[in-house]
Amino acid sequence: MQSAPFLRIGTRGSLLALKQAELTRDLLVAAHGVAPEEIEIRVISTGGDRIQDRPLSEVGGKGLFSKEIETALSAGEIDLGVHSAKDMASDLPEGLVLAAYLEREDIRDAFISLKYPDLDALPEGAVLGTSSIRRASQMLRYRPDLKVVEFRGNVLTRLGKLEAGVADATLLAVAGLNRLGMAERITSVIDPREFLPAPAQGAIGIEIRASDTRVAELVAPLNHADTSTAVLAERGLLATLDGSCRTPIGAFTELHVNGCTLTGEILSADGSVRYRAERSGAIADAARIGLDLGAELRAEAGPAFAEMFKT
Repeated sequence: MQSAPFLRIGTRGSLLALKQAELTRDLLVAAHGVAPEEIEIRVISTGGDRIQDRPLSEVGGKGLFSKEIETALSAGEIDLGVHSAKDMASDLPEGLVLAAYLEREDIRDAFISLKYPDLDALPEGAVLGTSSIRRASQMLRYRPDLKVVEFRGNVLTRLGKLEAGVADATLLAVAGLNRLGMAERITSVIDPREFLPAPAQGAIGIEIRASDTRVAELVAPLNHADTSTAVLAERGLLATLDGSCRTPIGAFTELHVNGCTLTGEILSADGSVRYRAERSGAIADAARIGLDLGAELRAEAGPAFAEMFKT
């Protein structure tokens, strides 16, 4: 009779998601001295993977990439879910928590083109492909002349669309390309202070049942303190702003000796309106810094806030 696995990891089936699940497994193996085959990686298809013909903002936003994994977790079919933290909704299902964050990868966006070396080299009216309304808003603010087209799909699919001539350029997370061993595909990188990344970009979150003390103890050694601080601040910002794939939000956290500084922004879909602010505080107050900064941005936008994010 086959024994039950030491742990069961739930993940999406994309190449990048599997790389992230394998990284998590390898860290658990190293931390607890178990054999790799004792940790099962279970692929779970999510709505975000299945729906490829419409923008995410039209079909449910961030939760589309985690709902089925969270359902399996709540049902006890898996022990932990491994997610790209930037894809997680600001409110988790009851009984589930993000218990650990792996050390964050590069937070920046990559500019990728087969024709042009950087954003400034794009000719007037060039076509930029992206499925991110944050990236679209930021690019249109900087270059209102650009034509933005929808670019759904995983990393390989989007690179394939670029090669097929669907667009002159695209933007992808440097972290994902690095994890896939595809850093050579990066044409240039985007300044994260000028174009704030997505909240939690580059971080991998481990989600578990809040009541599962065994798994909490097993994943605790994997938590990277600085990453946790930054992501707590950035997800606090999301929570106040009701962050979803319908909301163009950027965030950038800098850690320093005396604490951390969070810069956040919200934009209109066409980039013509932007509200940006920053807050600093102690490491222990990271989540509160995010919540307060989000409230400040909402107040600054005033009645225009709801109008900016109409779908």
